[in-house]
Amino acid sequence: MSRIGKKPIPLPAGVTYQVEGNTVLVKGPKGTVSALIAKGISLETVGGELHVKRDNDSQAPVHGLTRALVSNAVQGVTKGWTRELDIVGIGYRAEMKGKGIVVFTLGYSHPIEVPLPTGIEVTIDPKQTHLTVTGIDRQKVGQVAADMRSLRKPDPYKNKGVRYSEEKLKKKAGKTGAK
Repeated sequence: MSRIGKKPIPLPAGVTYQVEGNTVLVKGPKGTVSALIAKGISLETVGGELHVKRDNDSQAPVHGLTRALVSNAVQGVTKGWTRELDIVGIGYRAEMKGKGIVVFTLGYSHPIEVPLPTGIEVTIDPKQTHLTVTGIDRQKVGQVAADMRSLRKPDPYKNKGVRYSEEKLKKKAGKTGAK
């Protein structure tokens, strides 16, 4: 049996779930998130915990995946998800334009406007070089942060660009330094 799939998911107070076909809707204090359930996988509540069960061993490959998706949805509606980005480089910065657009100045000839999808919020520190992407859907938060990072990936020679806060870069020596 899957080690991850057999772990119970703690259901905090105020969190409910509802299975509709092959999706589960998880409702909590922060909102509602849907997650996919593979065919042959069922959910049941036992003593305040959610257990993910499978019919037979043919669902073994998706047992742990389904449990992880439902667990991420439960954590999203209770605590939420965050990703932090740092912008490094002279003149590189980000600012909010209205409520749903982030404008990046990253050394190109034009500013780059990034519209935010629904359910995603971005806060920018006063220095305009640190962004925090928050939301209740883990996949959306990660995808928005990855899209922002891809605007100017970290340069290994000058260490400039947009990077995750926990990302460690190893600076490479240039042509003249490699002997």
